[in-house]
Amino acid sequence: MSSAIRSTWSLMLGMLLIMLGNGLQSTLLGVRGSLEQIDPSSMGFIMSGYFIGFLGGSKLAPKMIKDVGHVRVFAALGSLVSAAFLLFSVWVEPLFWFSLRVIVGFCFAGIYVVAESWLNDISTNETRGKTLGFYLVMQMAGIVLGQVLLNVADPAGAGLFILISVLVSVSFAPILLSKNSAPPFDSAKPMTFLELFKASPLGVVGIFFIGTTFSALFGMSSVYATEINLSFQQISGFIMMIYIGGLIMQFPIGWLSDNMDRRLLSIIICFVGAATALSVFVLPSVPYVVLLGIAFMIGGACNPLYSVLIAHTNDYLENDQMASASGSLIFVNGVGAMGGPIIVGYLMKSIGPNGYHLFIALTLLIIGCYGLYRMTQRATIDTDELSPHVTIFNRSTSVMAQVAAEYVVDEMEAEGEEGAEDVSSDMSENATADVINKDNRLESDAEIKK
Repeated sequence: MSSAIRSTWSLMLGMLLIMLGNGLQSTLLGVRGSLEQIDPSSMGFIMSGYFIGFLGGSKLAPKMIKDVGHVRVFAALGSLVSAAFLLFSVWVEPLFWFSLRVIVGFCFAGIYVVAESWLNDISTNETRGKTLGFYLVMQMAGIVLGQVLLNVADPAGAGLFILISVLVSVSFAPILLSKNSAPPFDSAKPMTFLELFKASPLGVVGIFFIGTTFSALFGMSSVYATEINLSFQQISGFIMMIYIGGLIMQFPIGWLSDNMDRRLLSIIICFVGAATALSVFVLPSVPYVVLLGIAFMIGGACNPLYSVLIAHTNDYLENDQMASASGSLIFVNGVGAMGGPIIVGYLMKSIGPNGYHLFIALTLLIIGCYGLYRMTQRATIDTDELSPHVTIFNRSTSVMAQVAAEYVVDEMEAEGEEGAEDVSSDMSENATADVINKDNRLESDAEIKK
């Protein structure tokens, strides 16, 4: 781990600062929108702009990088996103905010592609797994700490928007001043959706709906929290618990993913998450401490589920298909994410704040029920034949998904080589035993003849 940190610390520091700004921005907009009395349906429309822009940016950024290079793309997108955050406080109008969210989403997608390309180039086969884990920890730490920053200034003013702009601007310095040169950019050609669906129907359907769920969590949690009249400090704590739950539960769920049927595990996660979300309708009143527990459990279900579904899809792919499939799965996830905040916004406007929890429960139930159906259509894969589980978050671009796929292939090939060595050793031992037995038989025959 120490070698991975030494070689990537500047990139990791830059990504931590970027995620501080990105983690704060969605929470701040949800709170500020409520203070400006923008209704939940309009806020859902605004929040969806980020995911529309992110999907477009993840598709166009690779072409931009090939045309003008990493450094120019990184600097240009950084300038745009920094300016956009300042403009949020200038004019509070839903359509204007939506346009800015599209720009921010587009820019962040490009920034992630550039940073993750650099990260991939620095990593070696030996350090790729540790580097990937370190990167994901920095991502989650940035988002969690970003919630704390909500309390350093009044959301009704321009101070927090300025802070986000500064954080994003400063984050580029350690990355652009890194000694590592910009890497050559290459991306795998994605699989067609028909090929991907035939390989893993549950993977495609599950990734689509978990995209809608995650966008609701990332985009509308602060809107929900303000609608139930939580204080600013309580809002930051509520959202922090969603991501802390997602981070902590990655470890036990990752272990289970390598040791049991991944379809069954996905079903259990979905039904537990849905039951937790629906508990707000059963309880007469939800104390804040209980609400934190609900947030922890929902985050602990939704965030790790993405990695489990990716691993399940890889179980039905050849090694040379995994990198191509990763790009297609990211696109499927992005398409699902665009609609999540809009639907949640209309549900909250129609039935009240708990429309937020109802939407999360419904999407998880859809994945769980479809998983039950798929278990009747195809036999379970033996646990010895499962591909390695690798943690990856919904915010990742196709570049980081390909890095994870390459790591899985490396691990499977390494296991294959070890297996081949064991087989070769067994064959050698058997051959030696055969020779010894043959010699013993010859000696016995010789004795008999005497």
